[in-house]
Amino acid sequence: MKALSRKLLQKTCLALTIAAICTTASAADSLPQDILEARQEAQIWTTFALSPYLRASDITVSVDAGVATLTGVVEEEVNRDLARQIAAGVDGIDTVHNEIVVQADYSPAERGSDERTYAEFVEDAGISTAVRSKLFWSKFTDSQNIEVDTVAGVVTLKGTTDTEISKELAGKLALNTPGVLSVENQVITDETGPTLGDDLANLGQETGAQISDSWITAKVKSTFIYSRNVNSGGISVTTTDGVVALSGKLSSGAERALAIELAQNVRGVKEVDASKLEI
Repeated sequence: MKALSRKLLQKTCLALTIAAICTTASAADSLPQDILEARQEAQIWTTFALSPYLRASDITVSVDAGVATLTGVVEEEVNRDLARQIAAGVDGIDTVHNEIVVQADYSPAERGSDERTYAEFVEDAGISTAVRSKLFWSKFTDSQNIEVDTVAGVVTLKGTTDTEISKELAGKLALNTPGVLSVENQVITDETGPTLGDDLANLGQETGAQISDSWITAKVKSTFIYSRNVNSGGISVTTTDGVVALSGKLSSGAERALAIELAQNVRGVKEVDASKLEI
């Protein structure tokens, strides 16, 4: 089968990979051969594109009757072997012809300043989602009025909020997110509109119920995970009647203080008990 071009794969790999995940092995056996091979090529190339060790490499993938042929250039032998292992791990691939060349002084072709790779699109989308989630979970930011856009790790915040403190907190939450290099906080303070307190009061009237302890616990844990300066694996979180109890051991007083602050910012949290959070 003729090798797919990189641009064509970028356009089709996501849809084909989702199809590969959702289709059972028995159904795959009934697919026409060319569609099956295209899906295998897309799955291999997508994994290459998302790998931090291969995404900058110039690799072409082609599949024919269960034989995957890899060509291109990488910087080190370990990267060449990684590409082989990835291809060999795809269902239906029986043999891998690894024709990738190792070139120590290899450097990828320069791209335009506004051109992003597939992996960079995925990373930026993940960052934006994490920032939006943290803004939504926070009781001090109005996420409905703040837009989040990420390009190459630079997060831009736009919209309105009712106080400067809320604006500053939105920027702080964004900057503390893994993968964020810088934040352009273009949020405008508008004290003439509804305040965040009004929005929360209206939300409470609409739902007719208090935020559950399980929801609070889940969002505090997720906030820690989405914050690069807190070791989420070192903190245990429980919530009882809106009181969040943190326990575990962290590396510094600054990390402990940040964990407490992040927990206090989550909607529904009445108090944070950090007496068992040690350093």
